[in-house]
Amino acid sequence: MDKKKKVIFLVGVCSLVFLVGLFFFIRDYRIRHAKIIVNLVDSLETEFLSEIKVSDFISYINGEIVDDYVIDTTEVGNKNISFSYINEEKIKVKYTYEISVVDRTAPVVWLSGSYTVKVGSEDTLTKKILCGDNYDDSPVCEIIGDYNLNEANIYPLLFRATDSSGNVTEKKFNLKVIAPSSSNGSSNNSGGSTPKVTTDFQDVIQNYKTDNTEIGLDISHHQGDVDFQKLKQAGVEFVFIRVGRTKGIGGEYVLDTKFLQNIEEAEKYGIPVGIYFYSYANSKEAAIADANWVLEQIKDKKVDLPIAFDWENWNTYNNFGLSFFGLSTMANEFLNVFKEQGYDGVVYSSKNYLESIWMKLDYPVWLAHYVKNTNYEGEFLYWQLCSNGRVDGINGDVDIDIRYKK
Repeated sequence: MDKKKKVIFLVGVCSLVFLVGLFFFIRDYRIRHAKIIVNLVDSLETEFLSEIKVSDFISYINGEIVDDYVIDTTEVGNKNISFSYINEEKIKVKYTYEISVVDRTAPVVWLSGSYTVKVGSEDTLTKKILCGDNYDDSPVCEIIGDYNLNEANIYPLLFRATDSSGNVTEKKFNLKVIAPSSSNGSSNNSGGSTPKVTTDFQDVIQNYKTDNTEIGLDISHHQGDVDFQKLKQAGVEFVFIRVGRTKGIGGEYVLDTKFLQNIEEAEKYGIPVGIYFYSYANSKEAAIADANWVLEQIKDKKVDLPIAFDWENWNTYNNFGLSFFGLSTMANEFLNVFKEQGYDGVVYSSKNYLESIWMKLDYPVWLAHYVKNTNYEGEFLYWQLCSNGRVDGINGDVDIDIRYKK
């Protein structure tokens, strides 16, 4: 390249650099001097788990927000909210404000007006009486008042639960300490025992079968050897089969002793199968490990219906160190594993716990409510309506379920 061309090239490069620099200078100058008017609402507080957007805290803005996103409110405390908007001069600018996520929900104490123990019982009242919180994994649970578990009496007491945000629940109750019975369990009823109440599967078909429903069962080793040919003939349209459980929190996995037999027989007679796992998980990591174990057990099996997360450790809930949000998140994480593999999922629980404890579930509900007509107001995909069902093919009781197809 001769000298003249070099000069022209250098001039061109310098001109380009100058123009680029000028462009960024003008842009930055316009942004620095852009008119920004953002008026915020009086209260910059919002509840834990509230569904609220960036614009909900703004009373006036001189432009249009680029992304009016939903704010993450899963952590209590102060939070910076940053966003971009196009102002009236057509300049894209950024703005940040601070909000406070607060928890105003008091803990739950699962306790009626009285609680009964026998003389000489170990003092585990604060462990046995369910005491939990929507946000706090370990609320302070305490009994106020004097009592003596070695002396039969009725003690008026107060159960107090306090969470980390200072919310308090107090419940008065009578602690009944009773002497052990000396009857040795024998009955003096000369009229004989009361006949056991059962629910016949054919009656359930007659009362609940429609174009929109299917009638089925859920089973485990408790039902012993099941005759699936007779179930098919009786009109059983689906069956949920327990795959297994763990031996308590962090315990080893146990395959249900009838799982393989049940799932093979169900496939043989063309009865659609769902799976449920009885979980003792106490963290997201434990729930995901549970799900991966279940996947290994069903990977070569025909599973037509959802996988169910079955967590029922209410009598020992205080031992798990779980908030209600943590419990619900754990269920979602368990079922997310199956969703990624193409399976559907449901969360199994009874009406009272669904209404009082479970929160923010991403999956349908399998409702347990043993009544003729449930008054549960939430949505549910399956309904376990009894545990005393009787059907040809099973000796003894079995749970009967309804599936809603739409």
